[in-house]
Formats: sequence, C-alpha cells, structure tokens
Amino acid sequence: MADPTLQSEVGDGDFHDILGATREFVRTVVMPREVEIMNGNRIPDDIRDQAMAMGLFGYAIPQEWGGLGLDIVQDVEMAMELGYTTLALRSMFGTNNGIAGQVLVGFGTDDQRARWLGDIASGAVVASFALTEPGAGSNPAGLRTKAVRDGDGWVISGRKQYITNAPTANLFIVFARTRPADSDGPGIAVFLVPADAPGVEVGAKDAKMGQEGAWTSDVTFDEVRVGDDALVGGAVDVGYRAAMTSLARGRIHIAALSVGAALRALDESVTYAATATQGGTPIGTFQLVQAMLADMQAGTMAGRALVRDAARSWLANEDRRIAPSTAKLFCTEMVGKVADLAVQVHGGAGYMRDVPVERIYRDVRLLRLYEGTSEIQRLIIGGGLVKAARTQG
Repeated sequence: MADPTLQSEVGDGDFHDILGATREFVRTVVMPREVEIMNGNRIPDDIRDQAMAMGLFGYAIPQEWGGLGLDIVQDVEMAMELGYTTLALRSMFGTNNGIAGQVLVGFGTDDQRARWLGDIASGAVVASFALTEPGAGSNPAGLRTKAVRDGDGWVISGRKQYITNAPTANLFIVFARTRPADSDGPGIAVFLVPADAPGVEVGAKDAKMGQEGAWTSDVTFDEVRVGDDALVGGAVDVGYRAAMTSLARGRIHIAALSVGAALRALDESVTYAATATQGGTPIGTFQLVQAMLADMQAGTMAGRALVRDAARSWLANEDRRIAPSTAKLFCTEMVGKVADLAVQVHGGAGYMRDVPVERIYRDVRLLRLYEGTSEIQRLIIGGGLVKAARTQG
C-alpha cells in the first residue's frame, strides 16, 4: 500500500509548469554556458541565483518545510531534464534535495526539520552528506568516524572523503559510529554539524576527471562537539537506516540523471550524423553509424522506462531495495556505453575538449561509482533475489 505521506503535493498541471520552466532554464540559460562552467570549474552566481529563485534547491522538500513538494515519480522527470546539461548544475542543489535533505525529511525530529529544512529548501543553507571515508565507501558498515558521548553532548572525530558540496556547505549530515556493531544494530548514528563548528576542517577542492563545477573535498572532524539536539531523530541507531534509505532513493534519481545525459549524447550524435559529411555524403547515411545511433536509442528508451517504473514502485512502497539498485545499475552502465558511442559517431571531433560529447563522456563516468558502485548494486540485487526466494520457499 502506498504511504500517503509520500504522495506528491503538486498536481499534474502545476508540475507540468515546473518541469517546463526547468527545461527552458536548462536549455536556454545553462547549455549556452557549459564551456564557461567547464573551464571555470564553477557555476556562475547568476545561474545559481536563478536556480534558487525557481525553487530548485528544495524541489523535493515537502511544502510544509518550504520546498516544492515533488514526489519521487516527479523527481525522476526533473532529473532527466537536469541531466541534459552539465551535471554540475544538478550537483549544486542535489544534496539539498537528495541524500542530505532526505535524511532530515525522513528521520529528523520536528525541531530539527523546523530548524534546517526551510533554509535548505531556499538554498540559504547547502547541506552536505558526509558518509564516505577512506576504506568505507559503498559499504557504510566500515565507518571509522567516531562519536563519543560527553556529558550532555557528543564529540565527533574522523575524516570523510569525496564529500559533494563540502567547499560550500553550511551543514554536514555526518555519519559516525557510536559503538561497535552488535546484536542491537550497526551502531551508526547521524549528526547535524554546522560547517563553522570548531574542529571542522574542509580540505582543498578535489581535482576530478570530469564534472567541473561540481565541487568535492575531504572533511576532517577533530573533536567536534555537538549537543544532543544534533543527533538526528534523537536516537543513536537511526544512522544506518537513514543512510540506506536515502541512498536507495538517491539511486533512482541518479538513474534518471543518467537517462537525461544519454538523451543529450544521443541528440548531439543524431544532429552531427545528419550534418557532418565524408566525401560529400552525410555520415548518418552510413549503415554502421545508423547502427550506433540505434543502440544509443534502444539503451536510452529502456533506461527511461526502467527508471520510471522504479520510481512508481518506490512511491507505492512495493520495492525500495532491488528496483532502485536495478535502475541505477542499468542506467549508469547504459549512459557510459551511450557516451562512448557518441564520441565514436563524432570521430576526431568527439575527442575535442569544447565538444559536448567529450564532456559528457567524462562526466558520466562518476555515475557508476557514487551512491553505491555497480558492483555493490549487483550484490544488492542478487542477494535480494536469493533472499526472497528462500523466504518464499
């Protein structure tokens, strides 16, 4: 049965308008400046300001807390539009709507939601999801960051790695171990840590293969003291469940983002094939080029159908584990193949830095890594299928 609290607060007509405005913003404002964003390694302030004014920093935050209130089915449609341009745009507000913001939406206390979600939804606060560590990436059970009880609060120590939006974050959603895993649970809690808290140190921006303008960095917590009101949900065993739930929902979003990027790569390739010539003949008339375009089209259409189905299953509370992982696995692997074929269709031009498919090729490689690698998704899917069969048997 569907959870009524997860249903959209936005009707079809209003959502159509929101989606249309987002599409126009992406295609008329952001796309003409993709090279500027790539070369400058930043989203220009005027683009950020426009995104804030449109409510994009809080489109998946409930209206009660100042957001637009889109559900996961609507989220994937937004993600496909946002994936059509540089992925740095979506990254700028992705943690607010996704893995960071959803921890508060799903697991925060009323006081914590009232304190933070309004500013997160408006973009006044950038929330960052601090989970990954050296030696603990796709498997949160390996966390080494510790939170130790001290009087009426906690002391947090540890180092996080590859943290999206850390250089601009105002709030870190920090996962830390309060005790070794035992029969009572994994011993992982999640804390709200202001970026300006004493002991928080944000490292230099990472130099990455792609996604210029989407900033990540290390974050060190050196005996950072927080009060009991910083413990998300007011319970020490909320952390692992919050991480897994937020990541599973986020996997559907990343799958949809992959479809958007694949659509852009396909459109760029079709346009190039129809206009570029060899010996005076458009290369799109060559059967081997048409075969590549056909494979790109098939992958993109399959991914779009899959991610929409996974979103419907999530919203109906029918499958929140295998379907998200299946969608992420297929779509992120698919967009890598589509991007590779796009470069091939373009030939030497596809290897040039200012050509969109070159950037797409580099940008989408990360999608197979974060929020759970493809290998982790295969373990979740395969293990889940076997577990279901054994339970039924």
